Amino acid sequence: MTRDDFDYAIENTHVIVAPQRQIETFGNTSFNFYLISEFMDRVDQVRVRNGKIHAERPRILTPEHYTRLLLEGFGEKAERYVEQLREHARNVAVLRYGFQFRKTDLSEQTLRDSIDAVINRTKRRVESANEPLSAIIQGVDDAWEVCLLKFTIDMVERSAGNNLGDFRKRGLIG
Repeated sequence: MTRDDFDYAIENTHVIVAPQRQIETFGNTSFNFYLISEFMDRVDQVRVRNGKIHAERPRILTPEHYTRLLLEGFGEKAERYVEQLREHARNVAVLRYGFQFRKTDLSEQTLRDSIDAVINRTKRRVESANEPLSAIIQGVDDAWEVCLLKFTIDMVERSAGNNLGDFRKRGLIG
């Protein structure tokens, strides 16, 4: 995959229906996805990939933890620098999100129809089945995993503020 292919996939990832909830702060969250893409070389052929993304609960990385990670394999001068980082970053915490994409949860279907018709049918099915943790994503067929990754990163960005707020309310970070 070239840089242009990657950029094209990112630019052409559109969330049609977003999950109604964000990533849980104190538990694991699973999202269903329907990634819909057109075949590049065939007219009116659309692929629908359906699967799950599992988001582990966010974890707090304290300055002590991540500065310790920075030191692996470095000497004394690096230790002094990291010590300065610790002094200045006492109140900084980083959230770490973990995701598992299990291809065993993946199903794939090829349909002969326009992409708009497939998107509309999928949207009606998700709405009638009352799937609040489902996403419908329109993407690029050859780089569908890049599209899914973009969706996942966007979910982290949307969830991070609330997750940090929840940790603060419980006194876990300052």
